[in-house]
Amino acid sequence: MTDLLTSFASYLNDVFVIKFDGWVVLGFVAQGFFTMRFVVQWIASERARRSVIPVAFWFFSIGGGALLLVYALYRRDPVFIAGQALGLVVYLRNLYFIIIHRQQTVGE
Repeated sequence: MTDLLTSFASYLNDVFVIKFDGWVVLGFVAQGFFTMRFVVQWIASERARRSVIPVAFWFFSIGGGALLLVYALYRRDPVFIAGQALGLVVYLRNLYFIIIHRQQTVGE
């Protein structure tokens, strides 16, 4: 049991102390953006008493997705790169639809 705890402590030291650099900070900031999109959506839905996706959700999605894509490119992880790149297309497309809808609504 002691060997297991020692190995686990060594692993945590390696991940959170030795490898903790600017790229890891960027990764955590990006993950924070991604987390905030759900917090914003949750608060908006609670206030409306129904499921709502506010525009801020898409901005946090784009910010988090772009930063995570940079991080994935640095890490050279093809699965992570593909996932974030494709996600950005969806987020940008949704924001485009919101902008077009608002322009059409104002023009009426």
